[in-house]
Amino acid sequence: MEAKRNTLRSEKFSLGLSRGASYVLLIFMTFLCLFPFYMLIICATKQSGAISSAFTFVPGHSFMYNARNLLNDANIPVVRGIFNSLLVATGAAGCATYFSAMSAYGLYAYQFKMRRFAKVFILMVMMVPTQVSTLGLIELCTKLGMMDTYWPLILPKIAAPIVYFYIIQYMESVLPLEIVEAARCDGASEFRTFNTIVLPVMKPAIAVQAIFTFVESWNCYFLPTLIINTNAKKTIPILIAQLRTADYLKFDLGKVYMMICVAIVPVVIVYLLLSKFIIKGVTMGSVKG
Repeated sequence: MEAKRNTLRSEKFSLGLSRGASYVLLIFMTFLCLFPFYMLIICATKQSGAISSAFTFVPGHSFMYNARNLLNDANIPVVRGIFNSLLVATGAAGCATYFSAMSAYGLYAYQFKMRRFAKVFILMVMMVPTQVSTLGLIELCTKLGMMDTYWPLILPKIAAPIVYFYIIQYMESVLPLEIVEAARCDGASEFRTFNTIVLPVMKPAIAVQAIFTFVESWNCYFLPTLIINTNAKKTIPILIAQLRTADYLKFDLGKVYMMICVAIVPVVIVYLLLSKFIIKGVTMGSVKG
Protein backbone atom coordinates (compact mmCIF):
# COMPACT_ATOMS: atom_id res chain seq x y z
CA MET A 1 0.00 0.00 0.00
CA GLU A 2 2.79 2.35 0.87
CA ALA A 3 4.42 1.70 -2.52
CA LYS A 4 1.16 2.53 -4.31
CA ARG A 5 0.83 5.76 -2.33
CA ASN A 6 4.37 6.76 -3.23
CA THR A 7 3.67 5.98 -6.87
CA LEU A 8 0.49 8.09 -6.83
CA ARG A 9 2.33 10.95 -5.15
CA SER A 10 5.07 10.75 -7.76
CA GLU A 11 2.53 10.77 -10.57
CA LYS A 12 0.69 13.76 -9.08
CA PHE A 13 3.97 15.59 -8.60
CA SER A 14 4.97 14.92 -12.24
CA LEU A 15 1.53 16.01 -13.43
CA GLY A 16 1.81 19.18 -11.36
CA LEU A 17 5.22 19.96 -12.83
CA SER A 18 3.93 19.32 -16.35
CA ARG A 19 0.93 21.55 -15.78
CA GLY A 20 3.08 24.25 -14.21
CA ALA A 21 5.51 24.14 -17.15
CA SER A 22 2.55 24.45 -19.53
CA TYR A 23 1.28 27.53 -17.69
CA VAL A 24 4.73 29.11 -17.73
CA LEU A 25 5.05 28.46 -21.46
CA LEU A 26 1.58 29.88 -22.15
CA ILE A 27 2.30 32.99 -20.09
CA PHE A 28 5.58 33.47 -21.95
CA MET A 29 3.91 33.05 -25.36
CA THR A 30 1.15 35.47 -24.34
CA PHE A 31 3.77 38.00 -23.33
CA LEU A 32 5.53 37.64 -26.69
CA CYS A 33 2.24 38.18 -28.53
CA LEU A 34 1.12 41.21 -26.51
CA PHE A 35 4.45 42.97 -26.04
CA PRO A 36 4.57 44.48 -29.58
CA PHE A 37 1.10 45.96 -29.01
CA TYR A 38 2.29 47.43 -25.74
CA MET A 39 5.33 48.95 -27.46
CA LEU A 40 3.06 50.39 -30.15
CA ILE A 41 0.79 52.05 -27.60
CA ILE A 42 3.75 53.39 -25.63
CA CYS A 43 5.31 54.90 -28.77
CA ALA A 44 1.96 56.44 -29.75
CA THR A 45 2.01 58.43 -26.49
CA LYS A 46 5.40 60.03 -27.19
CA GLN A 47 6.73 62.65 -29.56
CA SER A 48 9.18 61.84 -32.31
CA GLY A 49 12.28 62.97 -30.41
CA ALA A 50 11.50 60.86 -27.36
CA ILE A 51 10.89 57.79 -29.53
CA SER A 52 14.19 58.22 -31.38
CA SER A 53 16.23 58.68 -28.21
CA ALA A 54 15.38 55.53 -26.23
CA PHE A 55 12.53 53.18 -25.47
CA THR A 56 10.99 53.20 -22.02
CA PHE A 57 8.12 51.18 -20.59
CA VAL A 58 6.49 54.32 -19.15
CA PRO A 59 3.83 56.00 -21.36
CA GLY A 60 4.38 59.55 -22.50
CA HIS A 61 2.04 62.54 -22.44
CA SER A 62 1.64 63.22 -26.16
CA PHE A 63 -1.15 60.85 -27.11
CA MET A 64 -3.66 63.60 -27.88
CA TYR A 65 -0.93 65.69 -29.50
CA ASN A 66 -0.10 62.90 -31.96
CA ALA A 67 -3.80 62.25 -32.57
CA ARG A 68 -4.43 65.92 -33.43
CA ASN A 69 -1.41 66.01 -35.74
CA LEU A 70 -2.67 62.93 -37.55
CA LEU A 71 -6.27 64.10 -37.91
CA ASN A 72 -5.22 67.61 -39.00
CA ASP A 73 -2.90 66.36 -41.77
CA ALA A 74 -4.70 67.19 -45.02
CA ASN A 75 -2.39 64.91 -47.03
CA ILE A 76 -3.28 61.86 -44.91
CA PRO A 77 -7.09 61.43 -44.81
CA VAL A 78 -6.99 58.84 -42.04
CA VAL A 79 -10.75 58.77 -41.35
CA ARG A 80 -11.51 58.35 -45.04
CA GLY A 81 -8.76 55.72 -45.25
CA ILE A 82 -10.34 53.70 -42.44
CA PHE A 83 -13.70 53.83 -44.22
CA ASN A 84 -12.05 52.74 -47.49
CA SER A 85 -10.25 49.84 -45.82
CA LEU A 86 -13.44 48.76 -44.06
CA LEU A 87 -15.31 48.77 -47.37
CA VAL A 88 -12.65 46.72 -49.13
CA ALA A 89 -11.98 44.28 -46.27
CA THR A 90 -15.67 43.69 -45.52
CA GLY A 91 -16.52 43.17 -49.19
CA ALA A 92 -13.56 40.83 -49.67
CA ALA A 93 -14.42 38.80 -46.56
CA GLY A 94 -18.06 38.49 -47.60
CA CYS A 95 -17.25 37.42 -51.16
CA ALA A 96 -14.52 34.98 -50.11
CA THR A 97 -16.56 33.21 -47.43
CA TYR A 98 -19.93 33.05 -49.22
CA PHE A 99 -18.71 31.92 -52.62
CA SER A 100 -16.08 29.59 -51.20
CA ALA A 101 -18.77 27.96 -49.07
CA MET A 102 -20.92 27.67 -52.19
CA SER A 103 -18.06 26.06 -54.13
CA ALA A 104 -17.35 23.67 -51.27
CA TYR A 105 -21.03 22.74 -51.08
CA GLY A 106 -21.15 22.05 -54.83
CA LEU A 107 -18.14 19.75 -54.71
CA TYR A 108 -19.30 18.05 -51.51
CA ALA A 109 -22.99 17.50 -52.22
CA TYR A 110 -22.90 16.71 -55.96
CA GLN A 111 -21.42 13.75 -57.77
CA PHE A 112 -20.14 14.42 -61.31
CA LYS A 113 -17.35 13.22 -63.57
CA MET A 114 -14.89 16.09 -63.15
CA ARG A 115 -15.40 16.36 -59.39
CA ARG A 116 -12.02 14.97 -58.40
CA PHE A 117 -10.23 17.01 -61.07
CA ALA A 118 -11.99 20.18 -59.85
CA LYS A 119 -10.73 19.58 -56.31
CA VAL A 120 -7.16 19.03 -57.49
CA PHE A 121 -7.33 22.05 -59.80
CA ILE A 122 -8.44 24.34 -56.96
CA LEU A 123 -5.56 23.09 -54.82
CA MET A 124 -3.16 23.77 -57.71
CA VAL A 125 -4.49 27.33 -57.98
CA MET A 126 -3.79 27.73 -54.26
CA MET A 127 -0.08 27.23 -54.97
CA VAL A 128 0.12 30.14 -57.44
CA PRO A 129 1.42 33.37 -55.83
CA THR A 130 -0.71 36.49 -56.18
CA GLN A 131 2.16 38.44 -57.73
CA VAL A 132 2.26 36.08 -60.73
CA SER A 133 -1.21 37.09 -61.94
CA THR A 134 -1.00 40.76 -60.97
CA LEU A 135 0.13 42.03 -64.39
CA GLY A 136 -2.73 40.24 -66.15
CA LEU A 137 -5.19 41.55 -63.57
CA ILE A 138 -4.04 45.13 -64.09
CA GLU A 139 -4.34 44.79 -67.88
CA LEU A 140 -7.85 43.37 -67.49
CA CYS A 141 -8.87 46.14 -65.09
CA THR A 142 -7.53 48.76 -67.51
CA LYS A 143 -9.60 47.33 -70.38
CA LEU A 144 -12.73 47.14 -68.20
CA GLY A 145 -12.25 50.64 -66.79
CA MET A 146 -11.87 49.40 -63.22
CA MET A 147 -8.61 51.12 -62.40
CA ASP A 148 -8.80 53.46 -59.41
CA THR A 149 -11.86 51.59 -58.12
CA TYR A 150 -12.36 49.02 -55.38
CA TRP A 151 -13.77 46.29 -57.62
CA PRO A 152 -10.34 44.72 -58.41
CA LEU A 153 -9.71 44.48 -54.66
CA ILE A 154 -13.04 42.80 -53.87
CA LEU A 155 -14.23 40.70 -56.82
CA PRO A 156 -11.10 38.46 -57.15
CA LYS A 157 -11.74 37.27 -53.58
CA ILE A 158 -14.68 35.29 -54.96
CA ALA A 159 -12.06 32.72 -56.02
CA ALA A 160 -10.32 32.05 -52.69
CA PRO A 161 -8.89 28.51 -52.81
CA ILE A 162 -7.49 28.59 -49.27
CA VAL A 163 -10.87 29.58 -47.85
CA TYR A 164 -12.54 26.89 -49.96
CA PHE A 165 -10.08 24.23 -48.76
CA TYR A 166 -10.73 25.00 -45.11
CA ILE A 167 -14.52 25.18 -45.51
CA ILE A 168 -14.81 21.89 -47.40
CA GLN A 169 -12.78 20.14 -44.68
CA TYR A 170 -15.13 21.56 -42.08
CA MET A 171 -18.16 20.66 -44.19
CA GLU A 172 -17.06 17.04 -44.48
CA SER A 173 -16.77 16.94 -40.68
CA VAL A 174 -20.09 18.43 -39.58
CA LEU A 175 -22.57 18.38 -42.49
CA PRO A 176 -24.33 15.04 -43.13
CA LEU A 177 -25.71 14.69 -46.64
CA GLU A 178 -28.94 13.28 -45.18
CA ILE A 179 -29.93 16.82 -44.17
CA VAL A 180 -29.47 18.05 -47.73
CA GLU A 181 -31.42 15.09 -49.12
CA ALA A 182 -34.24 15.73 -46.68
CA ALA A 183 -34.46 19.37 -47.77
CA ARG A 184 -34.59 18.30 -51.40
CA CYS A 185 -37.35 15.80 -50.67
CA ASP A 186 -39.34 18.60 -49.00
CA GLY A 187 -39.15 20.59 -52.24
CA ALA A 188 -36.56 23.18 -51.21
CA SER A 189 -34.51 24.67 -54.04
CA GLU A 190 -30.73 24.33 -54.01
CA PHE A 191 -30.17 27.98 -53.16
CA ARG A 192 -32.69 27.82 -50.33
CA THR A 193 -31.08 24.64 -49.02
CA PHE A 194 -27.68 26.28 -49.12
CA ASN A 195 -28.74 29.60 -47.57
CA THR A 196 -31.08 28.30 -44.86
CA ILE A 197 -29.60 24.92 -43.93
CA VAL A 198 -25.95 24.71 -44.98
CA LEU A 199 -24.79 28.22 -44.05
CA PRO A 200 -26.06 28.11 -40.42
CA VAL A 201 -24.23 24.80 -39.91
CA MET A 202 -21.08 26.33 -41.41
CA LYS A 203 -21.23 29.49 -39.28
CA PRO A 204 -18.10 28.76 -37.16
CA ALA A 205 -15.95 27.99 -40.22
CA ILE A 206 -17.28 31.02 -42.08
CA ALA A 207 -16.57 33.27 -39.07
CA VAL A 208 -12.98 32.00 -38.80
CA GLN A 209 -12.28 32.54 -42.49
CA ALA A 210 -14.04 35.91 -42.42
CA ILE A 211 -11.58 37.06 -39.75
CA PHE A 212 -8.56 35.79 -41.67
CA THR A 213 -9.74 37.27 -44.98
CA PHE A 214 -10.68 40.57 -43.35
CA VAL A 215 -7.24 40.93 -41.75
CA GLU A 216 -5.50 39.92 -44.99
CA SER A 217 -7.43 42.49 -47.04
CA TRP A 218 -7.05 45.14 -44.35
CA ASN A 219 -3.26 44.74 -44.32
CA CYS A 220 -2.88 44.32 -48.09
CA TYR A 221 -0.56 46.92 -49.61
CA PHE A 222 0.78 45.43 -52.84
CA LEU A 223 -2.35 45.34 -55.01
CA PRO A 224 -4.11 48.50 -53.73
CA THR A 225 -1.03 50.61 -54.36
CA LEU A 226 -1.08 49.48 -58.01
CA ILE A 227 -4.84 49.99 -58.47
CA ILE A 228 -5.70 53.08 -56.40
CA ASN A 229 -4.38 56.49 -57.45
CA THR A 230 -6.83 59.01 -55.98
CA ASN A 231 -5.80 60.20 -52.52
CA ALA A 232 -9.37 60.06 -51.19
CA LYS A 233 -9.69 56.38 -52.20
CA LYS A 234 -6.46 55.14 -50.64
CA THR A 235 -6.60 52.47 -47.95
CA ILE A 236 -4.85 52.49 -44.59
CA PRO A 237 -1.69 50.54 -45.62
CA ILE A 238 -1.09 52.98 -48.49
CA LEU A 239 -1.50 55.98 -46.19
CA ILE A 240 0.88 54.47 -43.62
CA ALA A 241 3.49 53.88 -46.32
CA GLN A 242 2.88 57.41 -47.62
CA LEU A 243 3.43 58.79 -44.14
CA ARG A 244 6.61 56.74 -43.70
CA THR A 245 8.07 58.01 -46.99
CA ALA A 246 7.59 61.67 -46.13
CA ASP A 247 10.40 64.19 -46.05
CA TYR A 248 13.01 63.14 -43.51
CA LEU A 249 13.09 66.61 -41.95
CA LYS A 250 9.32 66.49 -41.44
CA PHE A 251 9.19 62.83 -40.49
CA ASP A 252 7.11 62.41 -37.32
CA LEU A 253 7.49 59.02 -35.66
CA GLY A 254 4.77 59.83 -33.14
CA LYS A 255 2.28 60.37 -35.95
CA VAL A 256 3.33 57.13 -37.63
CA TYR A 257 2.85 55.06 -34.48
CA MET A 258 -0.45 56.79 -33.80
CA MET A 259 -1.70 55.90 -37.28
CA ILE A 260 -0.62 52.26 -36.87
CA CYS A 261 -2.36 52.21 -33.49
CA VAL A 262 -5.57 53.56 -35.06
CA ALA A 263 -5.28 51.07 -37.95
CA ILE A 264 -5.35 47.99 -35.71
CA VAL A 265 -8.49 49.05 -33.79
CA PRO A 266 -11.02 47.78 -36.40
CA VAL A 267 -9.15 44.47 -36.66
CA VAL A 268 -9.31 44.02 -32.88
CA ILE A 269 -13.04 44.84 -32.90
CA VAL A 270 -13.74 42.29 -35.65
CA TYR A 271 -11.72 39.69 -33.79
CA LEU A 272 -13.59 40.30 -30.53
CA LEU A 273 -16.97 40.06 -32.29
CA LEU A 274 -16.15 36.77 -34.01
CA SER A 275 -13.60 35.24 -31.63
CA LYS A 276 -16.13 32.90 -29.98
CA PHE A 277 -16.28 30.95 -33.23
CA ILE A 278 -12.52 30.55 -33.64
CA ILE A 279 -11.82 27.65 -31.26
CA LYS A 280 -14.96 25.79 -32.30
CA GLY A 281 -14.31 26.39 -35.99
CA VAL A 282 -10.64 25.43 -35.92
CA THR A 283 -11.28 22.35 -33.78
CA MET A 284 -14.15 21.00 -35.87
CA GLY A 285 -12.40 21.86 -39.13
CA SER A 286 -9.32 19.90 -38.13
CA VAL A 287 -11.17 16.71 -37.14
CA LYS A 288 -12.85 14.76 -39.87
CA GLY A 289 -15.63 12.58 -38.56
